[in-house]
Amino acid sequence: MTVMKIALRSIIPSCSKGVVKPDSRPKKEVSKQSSFTRFAMLDLSYPSSTMLSEDLSTSLAGSNLHAFTLGELKVITQSFSSANFLGEGGFGLVHKGFIDDKLRPGLKAQPVAVKNLDLEGLQGHREWLTEVIFLAQLRHPHLVKLIGYCCEEENRVLVYEYMPRGSLENQLFRRYSVSLPWATRMKIALGAAKGLVYLHEAEKPVIYHDFKASNILLDSVSIALASFSSNLNLSSLLMPCLDHDYNAKLSDFGLAKDGPEGDDTHVSTRVMGTEGYAAPEYVLTGHLTSMNDVYSFGVVLLELLTGRRSLDKNRSPIQQNLVEWVRPVLNDHRKLGRIIDPRLEGQYSEIGARKAAALAYRCLGQRPKQRPKMCDVVQTLESLQDCEDIHIGTFVYTVPTESGSPKEDKDTEESDSKKELKKDDGNHQRSHKLRHGQRHRNRSPRMSPIHSKNDVVKNGSNSPMHH
Repeated sequence: MTVMKIALRSIIPSCSKGVVKPDSRPKKEVSKQSSFTRFAMLDLSYPSSTMLSEDLSTSLAGSNLHAFTLGELKVITQSFSSANFLGEGGFGLVHKGFIDDKLRPGLKAQPVAVKNLDLEGLQGHREWLTEVIFLAQLRHPHLVKLIGYCCEEENRVLVYEYMPRGSLENQLFRRYSVSLPWATRMKIALGAAKGLVYLHEAEKPVIYHDFKASNILLDSVSIALASFSSNLNLSSLLMPCLDHDYNAKLSDFGLAKDGPEGDDTHVSTRVMGTEGYAAPEYVLTGHLTSMNDVYSFGVVLLELLTGRRSLDKNRSPIQQNLVEWVRPVLNDHRKLGRIIDPRLEGQYSEIGARKAAALAYRCLGQRPKQRPKMCDVVQTLESLQDCEDIHIGTFVYTVPTESGSPKEDKDTEESDSKKELKKDDGNHQRSHKLRHGQRHRNRSPRMSPIHSKNDVVKNGSNSPMHH
């Protein structure tokens, strides 16, 4: 059985100057994936940065990963300038950078996200190495792409593709942001589910182990309208691009584990993860299976339905734990409308909401064997992508006046304007001032929040990938 673990000396920061002999234990034969042999972290046991870097480069040959130098990363991020700062997580600081096509042969020009390990943070060398190994060997449209890494002295850096819309957590829970539409939420759920299916059904199955809203990154498509010709159909050009907008990709594989093999039913590990997302049986026993990912997916699906966090200490005690509060009413169609995110303003599919709620109920089952497989989850979500019963409200702006109907107001204004033409010049000036003042008084207060929302969208994305 191949277990995702690492020798103790390999997790020590590589600042030691002593030379330690390589592990003499025999390596197990592993199956091949892509163009190189997939291996476990147990095979990497060199403590010094030079030996570890050389070992990684040799083992990951054919993975298309680039081993960057610290000097190259400073060029990419402008010496990790504060102007390029994107955010900070448990791993460390994240900066935006840009790779020039002249940096090195075979590497195209592209924006990137550079994540620098904080040696005093929540994660360490072990998680960094785990992520390098997994993302070097796993490639899928719904997994974030790792472009390269840096292992130089004490520096541990990861270089990813840049995801313009940031994480689902920021898109869904940020206070001053436009609410995600129903169709977009279901698309994100489907993309994330496909990523889990790929991991669970790989030749060597992988347990993601940390599925949550903050680890789901969202892509976007930028369209240069100036390049469109007048004789082209704009809708035919936009639709293929929009299919890739809000494309969900799983990130942060620091806690990922190789799944059980042979007669084994689970992987034993110390309990790690995020409170509110971990399955109850894993919290109690430390036994990790793919059903832990299914449970975590059910929690995120609840967050998409309700617009609430899995744990929110700011709410009343009965509503702080989302699963405990919502799960009892997921199969009650009469009460389902009470928990749907009010920011949707009723613009969602009732049929789709019922099916999504029933799916979440199954994923959150207390017994792991009662939960569906992720392939079954994908089939259910695919049926929700084209629901036609979405109620779309229309925005109607009516200028408030002192008289009754808008039609009467229009007729009154026309008759008044005709009468004013017959007045003398003095009266005409007074009536002009009167109309000018009335026009300012008739502006509806509802216009203010609409403009403020648009300003938020234009001035900056809701994603942590934008500063």
